[in-house]
Amino acid sequence: MKIGLLILSVLNLLLFWLPSAKGESRETPILLYHRFGPVVADHMTVTTPVFESHLKYLRDHGYVVVRLRQLVDYYLGKREALPSRSLVITVDDGHKSVYTDFFPLIKRYRIPVTLFLYPSALSNASYAMTWDQLREMKETGLVEFQSHTFWHPNFKNEKKRLNPAEYENFVEMQLRKSKERLERELHVKVDMLAWPFGIYDEELVNKAIGAGYTAAFSMDRRHTRVFDNLMTLPRYLISNGDHLSRYLASPSITVEAPRGEGERKWVR
Repeated sequence: MKIGLLILSVLNLLLFWLPSAKGESRETPILLYHRFGPVVADHMTVTTPVFESHLKYLRDHGYVVVRLRQLVDYYLGKREALPSRSLVITVDDGHKSVYTDFFPLIKRYRIPVTLFLYPSALSNASYAMTWDQLREMKETGLVEFQSHTFWHPNFKNEKKRLNPAEYENFVEMQLRKSKERLERELHVKVDMLAWPFGIYDEELVNKAIGAGYTAAFSMDRRHTRVFDNLMTLPRYLISNGDHLSRYLASPSITVEAPRGEGERKWVR
């Protein structure tokens, strides 16, 4: 069984590194938000008026917000090219402001989005959304749900704290349990993953592939490209002071990531 999983991992990684047969070089930005509200509570909060200004900017400048699934399917060769000026909107964690502040705006503007959730907090932590709120969001057809592991661990710290066998079991649990809980509660297909804190390495990528994930997302701040590794696709972390033109107008420029975000040592 382990040999079979190893072969599968190698084949998947080789497939993900191959350039598109179409030879296209279109680059697509993925925007990453976390929390919303009337005031800036921390560096990951975008105020509700500022987020609405982002949606207006995209609409007024001819951008097309597409589903994350569409982008991944395009990179997998399962669909034709996306519209020009396409981008994707994602939100991590499942903070309650996603329901109270973000959700009304995406309904008003009819914008498709993907939420990356860690289930341990849902209907449990005071800061998080409930399963019923997520089911309500699902009914609109605008919101899709994917995994952010089970409780958002820092894999770097856990690797230092645990012995190798314990760490391996811990990673597998975080990936498997999140996927199973989201699928059971929301009746959706979960095969995408957002790396907590943007942390990933080759070992984690192989574990994610073995757990059934076909794409995963970091916080490396640049546009996605057709020849990127699908298990480490980059996203722009958006803060309240950002203007979207910084991330949309210069697709070939890598924006420096804040300290502490994902590593790229093994990724070409």
